[in-house]
Amino acid sequence: MITFAYPHLLYLLLLLPVVAGLFLWSRYSRKRKLRQFGNPEVIEHLMPEVSKYMPWVKLTMSLLIIATLVIIIARPRATGGLEQDTAESETSSGVEVMICLDVSNSMLASSTDDNGGISRLQRAKHILEKLIDKMSNDKVGLIVFAGDAYTQLPITSDYISAKMFLNGITTDMVPTQGTAIGAALEMAMNSFTPTDDMGKAIIVITDGENFEDNAIEIAKRAAGAGIQVDVIGLGTSKGAKIPIGKGQYMLNPMTGEEVVTRLDETTASEIAAAGDGVYVNGASNSAITAVDNKMDELKQAEFERKSFSPQSEQFPVVAIIALILLLIDSFVVTRKISWLKKYRFFTKEEVKK
Repeated sequence: MITFAYPHLLYLLLLLPVVAGLFLWSRYSRKRKLRQFGNPEVIEHLMPEVSKYMPWVKLTMSLLIIATLVIIIARPRATGGLEQDTAESETSSGVEVMICLDVSNSMLASSTDDNGGISRLQRAKHILEKLIDKMSNDKVGLIVFAGDAYTQLPITSDYISAKMFLNGITTDMVPTQGTAIGAALEMAMNSFTPTDDMGKAIIVITDGENFEDNAIEIAKRAAGAGIQVDVIGLGTSKGAKIPIGKGQYMLNPMTGEEVVTRLDETTASEIAAAGDGVYVNGASNSAITAVDNKMDELKQAEFERKSFSPQSEQFPVVAIIALILLLIDSFVVTRKISWLKKYRFFTKEEVKK
């Protein structure tokens, strides 16, 4: 039997009737415009290279390619077979961790005093990858935030997917700029499973410049609900400029001066203290260890999860099919094929008298 790691992504298959509908509308519009120039049967002889059927072949190929790509990102898995079941259930003990990652434009600035240093976002990804590597039986989820907060990965024990989503994060993912740490904390609090006996923690990784809401009050509410809030700060007190490409930096529209963004350790520390967590500077060599040790204090609970062997992954097979379809589609044209012109597949020959 085939299951999917991300079955909710299969809703993207609804794009198929949308694409088909747009194609039908374009064909209808084309016919309507041609009628403005005269009888379509007469005009047809003026367009000898136009094919009636190849656009439909092209559409079919496009729909098949979209379908296979959607199936690939949904990650099909074989949960059973003739010989043995490839998905095994096992009992684990761990905690739940929701990661809230700041993706505001200030995270593009250097994580050091040097404007040419590694960006805060890249440093954040490195820290989070190391933290995920330390998780063995825990569940992890991912939220990105700037002016608004969005769930990127629901709570899961699939660390491979967590790293995959983490590596794909950019500052373009949230259209509204700002730093709404409180909104991210609210969303994280609502993202945990309803299990009461399992320890829960929120890890906020940010430069601490919160302009949108009262994150300290929300952290207090999280602590009251038994959820620990840890904060990892990125950047320096001296600050760094925000690059916008080609050696240029972001300007303040009011003053015309280059924007310098600084790490607000005071606010970050207050949020962590309100959430009964720990604040660490991301530049510290002990940052990962400090957060990991703090999470070890949480109460662990048993839960059942399924583990899949590498042989159970079926998306490579679908990927090969998608590649074949793409190669075929590259040779499919919408005009008449010259060597097929001499054949008549859908007309009857006149009977000679």
